[in-house]
Order: sequence, then C-alpha cells, then structure tokens
Amino acid sequence: MTKLIYVLNGPNLNLLGRREPEIYGHETLADVEADCRATAGECGLSLRFFQSNREYELIDWIHEARADAEGIVINPAAFTHTSVAILDALKTFSGPIFEVHISNVHQREAFRHHSYVSLAATGVIAGFGVAGYAFAIRRLGQLLAVTKPPA
Repeated sequence: MTKLIYVLNGPNLNLLGRREPEIYGHETLADVEADCRATAGECGLSLRFFQSNREYELIDWIHEARADAEGIVINPAAFTHTSVAILDALKTFSGPIFEVHISNVHQREAFRHHSYVSLAATGVIAGFGVAGYAFAIRRLGQLLAVTKPPA
C-alpha cells in the first residue's frame, strides 16, 4: 500500500502559464499536477492534488489530510503572508509539511518576505520554479522511508 500525500495550491495558481509568466513560468497547473503525479509514482507515493482560491477549502483539505495523508506539500500563494487560519490548521497535522513557492519570494516585495505557513513547515522551497514541487515530493519520499515497489 502506497503512502498518500496531499499537494495543496492556493489562490491564482489556477492561472499558471497565463498570469505573469515572467515570474511564474509557462507551465500550467495541469503540467504541475502531471509532474507531481509522475514524481510521486517514482517515489512510491500516491497523491491528491487540489487548488482553490478559497481559504476555507484549503483548511478543509488540511483537516482531511490529518486522517488520510502522511505528508503535505503546500503552495499557499498569497495566503502565505496573511493566513493565520491556514497556519493553525497545518499545526494540527502530525506529518512533514513542505512549503513551496515558484518564485523567490525574498527577491520580491517586502510583504512577501513573511510567511505564516513557514512556522509549521518542515522545509521551505522557493525560487526553483515548478521544479520545487518535485523536490518537495522527493524529500517527503525520503522522510517517509518509501521505496518504489519492484516492477
């Protein structure tokens, strides 16, 4: 039985590939999901992939993950800098949590330099484009001591 992880995406990430491609690149959210699924498969993990522009939906998925998942990868997008509610939900999750940002938030506006989510994160990956998701999934695989089943 494979271990389940959740990949959660916050507001405006549904516009990847069309919104500010000079910052976020040309890959779409569908491309990100396909890459995440492939990487999870390589690591012997299964995943649920979600995106919402609504804070409460992200919180509900975090609550759901408490019962179902071994780890969480989250790109909270703008909620990174504003949501104590997402932080509080993440603090109830007992497994590893990786915060991912496509851009290097530390090279951007000052308000983006603070993350509430980082207070609950096992690790933070920023500035590697959408490849950051794969980095996070691979690290989860290592932390969860998952090996790929034999072919």
